[in-house]
Amino acid sequence: MSLKDKVALVTGASQGIGKATAEALAAAGARVVLAARSAERLAEVAAAIGGDALATPCDVTDPVSVDALYAAIGERFGRVDVVFNNAGAALISKSAGDVEWEEWRRVVGVNLDGAFLIARGAFRMMRAQAPQGGRIINNGSISAYVPRPGSIAYTASKHAITGLTRSLSLDGRPHDIACGQIDIGNAASDMTAVMSRGVPQADGSLRPEPTVNVRHVADAVVHMASLPLDVNVQFMTVMATKMPYIGRG
Repeated sequence: MSLKDKVALVTGASQGIGKATAEALAAAGARVVLAARSAERLAEVAAAIGGDALATPCDVTDPVSVDALYAAIGERFGRVDVVFNNAGAALISKSAGDVEWEEWRRVVGVNLDGAFLIARGAFRMMRAQAPQGGRIINNGSISAYVPRPGSIAYTASKHAITGLTRSLSLDGRPHDIACGQIDIGNAASDMTAVMSRGVPQADGSLRPEPTVNVRHVADAVVHMASLPLDVNVQFMTVMATKMPYIGRG
């Protein structure tokens, strides 16, 4: 799968799924733009990738910061072909009645507001550039379909990503902008390290869950990104085979 000379933006690129995906996109030939809040971590990832990888610190919840990100992409590369809308936030397991407003806003602010701002910026650039078009890949989650116990903010935000994906797909048709969603279950990362120690289950128990190497997720994103714009993977689920998703509840 070749993405030679395509410009690919990855948000949340300083660690975990974002870092692995940025590396995989670069290995497939893409010119990679890395965005996250941590300038130091981004610089390390960009240095490891090498070439013309561009590290641009960005707060996805801030419209001014997102506008500056796309301005930097335009100045450096003149266009964007692929956007992996990956930045996300979570909250420790907490019953709905115990979630503070500030906690809700933090999670929804990153997972939904941030995803919208990144997608809007991509849409505007892809619509205006020549040749027109591009691809937006949203990081959904297994939680875009079914919740874990005590995950109301995260689950609500990820359900909303599905609506965002569908609306972008529809609005993008006249401009050759394709939008798909990858729903990931238990990819091994800092966020899922707790899985091996045990996480709450719907029956009230606490049990460990299997994880999948993050490289497989990155390879799936590269596959989606490498398709011609008249082909789209609308939704893809990548998960540990034995995680308790099918039958959850």
